[in-house]
Amino acid sequence: MSLDVVGLRDNFTEKHRTFKTSDGITLFLREWEPKDADAKETAVLILHGITAHSGPYEFIGGPLSKLGFTTFGLDLRGHGLSDGNRGDTPGLERFTKDLCEAVTYLKSDYSKIVILGHSLGVFQSALIMNSCLQNIAGAVLLSGARTMRSGILPSPSFSQKIKIALSSITSPSKPVIEYRREGMTGLDDPLFTFNYTLRFLRMVDLKGMVFPENFDLPVFVGVGEEDELFTVDAVRELFDEIPSGDKKFYIQPGARHAVFPERSFQPLMDWMNERFT
Repeated sequence: MSLDVVGLRDNFTEKHRTFKTSDGITLFLREWEPKDADAKETAVLILHGITAHSGPYEFIGGPLSKLGFTTFGLDLRGHGLSDGNRGDTPGLERFTKDLCEAVTYLKSDYSKIVILGHSLGVFQSALIMNSCLQNIAGAVLLSGARTMRSGILPSPSFSQKIKIALSSITSPSKPVIEYRREGMTGLDDPLFTFNYTLRFLRMVDLKGMVFPENFDLPVFVGVGEEDELFTVDAVRELFDEIPSGDKKFYIQPGARHAVFPERSFQPLMDWMNERFT
């Protein structure tokens, strides 16, 4: 059964916004509003991980809003309450435009935008840095690196590979690749996306991530000490590549890839206070 995204979005009663992309797609922004609703200085834009959507990011959106930052969570095209074919993208150019158009949309209301990418969101953050750097004031990169731990994702069988290859030729917009691993969250959430197209997964080139040479904004990089997808060393290597002279690396005690102990983000909150309030 297909998901009635428009109906679910129309009936969504919590604070949110929507905007139209340049190709006419509606994208959804969940909003965590601070007590001072008139604060227009700095907004945070959360970029979610693969399979997820903005909803599960209450663990960071809520605390940031309590600090006084209006915080938004973008549902990627084809994810959560945004329009688009589930688990699909027309290509890297359109994917990048969606991200930059979300930043531009928020920039019309806030003088500073800080992007916060988690997992796949780190890849998204790199695209923003390279394509619309002038519209952001800083970045937070969590649980992401160039290389994943080996053996995390099961290899498809020969018959599955044939099916995927044929589908990529005859029906490139059909999500035929199941994305599953041990310890995944969101299995009981209908807004999570567990099936992807080949063109979407090929687009996510973690090893090809680059940072612009002129990137010299404040950046905070964090990883859970028990992250099951990325090693601490792999995340530190990515951190070392970032050319900024104002950067901080933090290992979150007891944290996994998407499970974080209470108060494990306190150093990030302190950093946000120091840099943007």
